[in-house]
Amino acid sequence: MARSKTAFVCTECGAQALRWQGQCPQCQAWNTMVESVLEPAAPAAGSRFAALAGETSRLQPLSALEPREEPRQPTGLDEFDRVLGGGLVAGGVVLIGGDPGIGKSTLLLQALSNLAELSAQGSKARAGSGVIYVSGEESGEQVALRAQRLQLPPSPLQMLAEINLERILHTLREARPRVAVIDSIQTVYSETLQSAPGSVAQVRECAAQLTRFAKQSGTSLILVGHVTKDGTLAGPRVLEHIVDTVLYFEGDTHSSFRLVRAFKNRFGAVNELGVFAMTERGLRGVSNPSAIFLSQHSQQVAGSCVLITQEGTRPLLVEIQALVDASQSPNPRRLSVGLEQTRLAMLLAVMHRHAGVVCFDQDVFVNAVGGVKITEPAADLAILFAIVSSLRDRPLKRGLAVFGEVGLAGEIRPAPRGQERLKEAAKLGFDTAIVPRANAPKHAIEGMRVIAVERVEEALEMLRELE
Repeated sequence: MARSKTAFVCTECGAQALRWQGQCPQCQAWNTMVESVLEPAAPAAGSRFAALAGETSRLQPLSALEPREEPRQPTGLDEFDRVLGGGLVAGGVVLIGGDPGIGKSTLLLQALSNLAELSAQGSKARAGSGVIYVSGEESGEQVALRAQRLQLPPSPLQMLAEINLERILHTLREARPRVAVIDSIQTVYSETLQSAPGSVAQVRECAAQLTRFAKQSGTSLILVGHVTKDGTLAGPRVLEHIVDTVLYFEGDTHSSFRLVRAFKNRFGAVNELGVFAMTERGLRGVSNPSAIFLSQHSQQVAGSCVLITQEGTRPLLVEIQALVDASQSPNPRRLSVGLEQTRLAMLLAVMHRHAGVVCFDQDVFVNAVGGVKITEPAADLAILFAIVSSLRDRPLKRGLAVFGEVGLAGEIRPAPRGQERLKEAAKLGFDTAIVPRANAPKHAIEGMRVIAVERVEEALEMLRELE
């Protein structure tokens, strides 16, 4: 029997090399080369599809094409629909990843149960209206037990426990469902490949064939993906380029709140955020997520400042807490949770240079309440105010909310959607806001005093006047 040929394949970009290398020669990623069996050429199905595409495709001027709005299929979960851009799209492929036990299967089982029930309530049942859940990690009895624990109503949701790609595709072609879920893509394997399930070749080929089926049949397909210990999706990076939408499930397993964030969406806006609360009956959408990110203090405390941040199209109010304490070591610690650590060091340097606030002998700890991760630079001003409040041990004015980016020259830079941020803060009862001068509203906002600042020293001076 001939010996199988092997090569080293990059798990990030899929590049091949004859011998192991510490760094991928294509994408320059380190420690991503994994030994894999070289697979034979793909079956003729791909060539038949390419020939068909060549017959139907033709050159057209862009001005002659008329864009059309893709019809949406709501899942019955408002927060999930928000992240998707309004619902599922026919022929769209969604990839959702998250840590084990975070609630991916629970969320999808709830969504599919709603979709199957809505499909059955139609006055005229038609072909292609079914919903199929393909489970490769759990048996049908285990999924039924979860549905019973979640107290889901009886629905015509179809269940398939299978990991063979050819059998899955045969079942999907016969059933012609409107929505199908593959849980998970790392467990599916194709008989045409020799490598084990979860390998680079298997994940790439199975995802490509499932995506091809979704585009040809119009089935909305949802793929569940594993994540690495770094929190990124496991498998080749080309997997994220194949699909239309990439969602990440975030949250602490010790907390009852879960966040679903969109990082890629060909049919909607990116960086949208859906907030869920884990209950005994599954995940429930949180209509007012700002409430869970704001601590309820009986009295004002030092080191706390409310930030008006923006997640996609949704403004959120998040409490930023800081603790400044005298350092007991030669190298003071700088620690941030939910915020960028490098920006914390930069803000301390700007505060020292332009405002004369010294923290070089202090330990500084910064935290975003509620487990939310904030990446936008508009959080700079809130972090700066929280640090100053903790250093002086003086609480900020009650009802104060801020936002703004701090530059290295000490200027306060504007943030996008400033008007929407201020309206959201006023709706939640905040009566004072310190914002960049470029974000000052042209018309007064009812019940709110807006203070516009240009420099860091000016912002800190206004902070002292408000105390």
